[in-house]
Amino acid sequence: MAAPYLNDSIFWVEVERIKPNPFQPRKTFDEPALASLAESIRQYGILQPLTVTRKEIERPGEGIFVEYELIAGERRLRASKLAGLVQVPVVIRTSEDSSRMKLELAIIENLQREDLNALDRARAFKQLADEFGLKHGEIGTRVGKSREYVSNTLRILLLPQYIQDGLAEGQISEGHTRPLLMLADNAPAQEVLYKEVVARRLSVRDTESLARRSAVDKVRHKALMSPDLLSLEKQLSERLGTRVRIEKKDTGGKLTIDFFSPEDLTQLCLSLTKPEGAAAVVSAATESAVAVEGVSEASVLPEAQPEPMPEIVPKEEPQDPELYSINNFSL
Repeated sequence: MAAPYLNDSIFWVEVERIKPNPFQPRKTFDEPALASLAESIRQYGILQPLTVTRKEIERPGEGIFVEYELIAGERRLRASKLAGLVQVPVVIRTSEDSSRMKLELAIIENLQREDLNALDRARAFKQLADEFGLKHGEIGTRVGKSREYVSNTLRILLLPQYIQDGLAEGQISEGHTRPLLMLADNAPAQEVLYKEVVARRLSVRDTESLARRSAVDKVRHKALMSPDLLSLEKQLSERLGTRVRIEKKDTGGKLTIDFFSPEDLTQLCLSLTKPEGAAAVVSAATESAVAVEGVSEASVLPEAQPEPMPEIVPKEEPQDPELYSINNFSL
């Protein structure tokens, strides 16, 4: 029965008979873009047919039932439903195609159209590697990309979930992920840089510059600063949720706290003026700074209170042994 459906002929199939591709790499669909595509389909029809496989299912009492599984063209299928189409043009491939072939075709189609977002592409590459055992070079060959391209794309999945979510939502671009990955071993600095990119709408070039500076600062800090000051800087950054920099000088030092917007500044001021917030910051500073030799406490802590004077105990005078003699008392 499969023979008549070879040779890449085009058939018209009811949209309700087409099931989604279980290996579809695209997980997010832009609703306004789908609505725009649906309007285009209403006016001009579907210019490129969908790709499906055909499956015959025997149902007791009903005979043979035919259904189709989508390989490529889910956006066109969704938009066709929005446009109210009853049938869509399809190219039917043999049902013997492997699951890997279905995934590869879906990825290749999306990559050729250049509209698969970076996160979905990374997940699809990971699926090819994990489930089908393909190496990065083999994946690259199948999708027409270099091995380095595949490896760099997969590295996106090493980013924390909140950054991956920001990428999926369009808060940052794929280009921003590279400098953020430079700080993978410094989670507080990575989070601060991400917040700065989003708040200030930094370009990729500016983000790369800040990431390099953070990496250089980390090396310089390790060379010039004591472990106690480094620990203090890290604790304050985590407490305040922003970049904190401590610069040690010959006498005392300087504490710098970054903020990225007026709202950030307001929140920082509230955190520092609230009793519990100030106490937490002072506690963090005290734990790490009191042991730092040669650093003025006034540069990183509230003004030190004078130590209480020691209690003065009167010195006992030697007692005269004759003072309590029985001869000194009368009956």
